[in-house]
Amino acid sequence: MDKVEIIDVKDNVLSKNEEEAEKVRTLLKEKKVFQINLMSSPGSGKTTLLCALIPLLTKRGYHVSVLEADIDGDVDAHTILEKTKAKSVQLHTMGACHLTAQMTYDALNKVDLDDVDVVFLENVGNLVCPAEFDTGSDLNMMLLSVPEGDDKPLKYPLMFQVSDLVLINKIDTLEYFDFDFEVAKERILKLNPNAVVLPVSAKTGEGIERVMDWIMEEREKL
Repeated sequence: MDKVEIIDVKDNVLSKNEEEAEKVRTLLKEKKVFQINLMSSPGSGKTTLLCALIPLLTKRGYHVSVLEADIDGDVDAHTILEKTKAKSVQLHTMGACHLTAQMTYDALNKVDLDDVDVVFLENVGNLVCPAEFDTGSDLNMMLLSVPEGDDKPLKYPLMFQVSDLVLINKIDTLEYFDFDFEVAKERILKLNPNAVVLPVSAKTGEGIERVMDWIMEEREKL
């Protein structure tokens, strides 16, 4: 009886993605551009956060671009342009629940990187797939909103394990939801002791300057 050949498709896909991620890292290094991969579930406030953060960075003299990833539509890209004037590129994943390094590389080549200091990659809203695919970014920033609950680190551990900075967003709604910040932080740090966990409200602006300071500090380490 002939043997059945088994191919681990996931391993092959991730291996290929890592090769492409190295291309992204090389490009960013050559252009001296600092890229942050922003991840979260849908509706947690990624775009609102960027609309609060980008003007602060701009005032400090940083030129910022945004790569907006969605399965379809361009609402977020238009919001970024309207509220921050930052250059943005809309990526349609055509059904894919995450960005790959190749998609990221292609999008970066649509940006004048000689005139950019910081690039935010707003990934597809999903707590599973984006955590598995290296985009070649310098750092991963993850947004967990209060209405989602403090149990998410228990349910989606990889997302928190790969994130350098975890922002607990919508802290202005704490009185309305059963969310314990210290419990959430403890669960995150148990998964990833090196993670930085900060409370913010993208809507009110609370904590956003601290996020900006962190980004500037990390960029200076390059």
